[in-house]
Amino acid sequence: MRLHRNLVFTVIDSLMAIFNEGQYADKAVAFALKKDKRWGSSDRKFVAETIYEMVRWKRLYAEVAEVKDNYDRDDIWRMFAVWAVLRGIKLPDWKYFEGTPERKIKGRFDELSKIRRVKESIPDWIDELGEKELGTEVWSQELKAQNQQAKVVLRVNRLKTTKEKLRAQLMDLEIETDFHEQYPDALILRERANVFMTDLFKEGLFEVQDASSQKVAFFLDVKPGMRVVDACAGAGGKTLHIASLMENKGQIIAMDLYESKQRQLKIRAKRNAAFNIEYRIIDTTKVIKKLHDKADRVLIDAPCSGLGVLKRNPDSKWKLQPEFIENIKKTQEEVLANYSKMVKVGGKLVYATCSVLPSENQEQIEKFLKTEFGQNFEFIKDEKVLAKDSGFDGFYMALLERKK
Repeated sequence: MRLHRNLVFTVIDSLMAIFNEGQYADKAVAFALKKDKRWGSSDRKFVAETIYEMVRWKRLYAEVAEVKDNYDRDDIWRMFAVWAVLRGIKLPDWKYFEGTPERKIKGRFDELSKIRRVKESIPDWIDELGEKELGTEVWSQELKAQNQQAKVVLRVNRLKTTKEKLRAQLMDLEIETDFHEQYPDALILRERANVFMTDLFKEGLFEVQDASSQKVAFFLDVKPGMRVVDACAGAGGKTLHIASLMENKGQIIAMDLYESKQRQLKIRAKRNAAFNIEYRIIDTTKVIKKLHDKADRVLIDAPCSGLGVLKRNPDSKWKLQPEFIENIKKTQEEVLANYSKMVKVGGKLVYATCSVLPSENQEQIEKFLKTEFGQNFEFIKDEKVLAKDSGFDGFYMALLERKK
């Protein structure tokens, strides 16, 4: 591979913004890709994938390069040189690479690779927490899996097409996909492609949604004609999946704290032709109280640490703080206690997170079932999805039924 100056400079600029200014990696990548309209697909791929790789392995590259946090531009260039050397890329004759100690880089990499938290590039406190909750062997395997590049997974929109038709149409665009027997609505791309630019996406024939996330709507066991509440709908990936499984029959109430998220969902719902969705902002407790004992199904896609989706959001591990995890667990308890009251007698509730920590998952369910209101529910089943086993995101789902 030959390094091109304008592409590498874009990568360096983006990393400065992510590491020093707190910019989110996906936003930095989106901004970077707009820099030069003349770039071809291979140029864009280099920029996007290199930024994500450097973010994912930040600690490893920094320790090999012997640079510390609050990196200046020279530090980032040194880290980039480490990335290039470890990938066997010939360094060009640029001033930034003068005196790069290639043999020393390889030696330090071999030495540091014996230390898990450096090899897998994770903060000490997350490494200790994961090991404490999952055990050494499982956590080590999970970390390794979370450092693989995330697959691009599409979810077919049943309201507009079938999986077989969509696959054939994508094939016409030279985008090859595979079915997976465990994920009925999923098409998994064999190679990464910018599917958002296709007319098929613009026509609402599919959404991009990880395979693990696609399990949740099925777990909720929805049927056409039901009243379903998606209590933490966000931008609505799971809401739209529920709408397609309900065949646009019945009512979905999509709730969220943020109007900006609901605006995104409205745009997506229109594209998807999902017309059975009502939108409610949770601005007072009255919004929840009005729905007490009224819903056949309630989905609580709870706020969480996101430690199941590090392969998709590698920068989140550098932004997370220990106090955030403690605070989010309190929020999870409150959300379960308050939102579960919307389930009617005989109705069902799913509690889901994109975390792999038992303290955010099964322990929260155990705690809830011991509360005064929680005793009205019966535990039906749960599913723990680890990236090491599935190859997709880490996820948790628990299904509860309100006793008759």
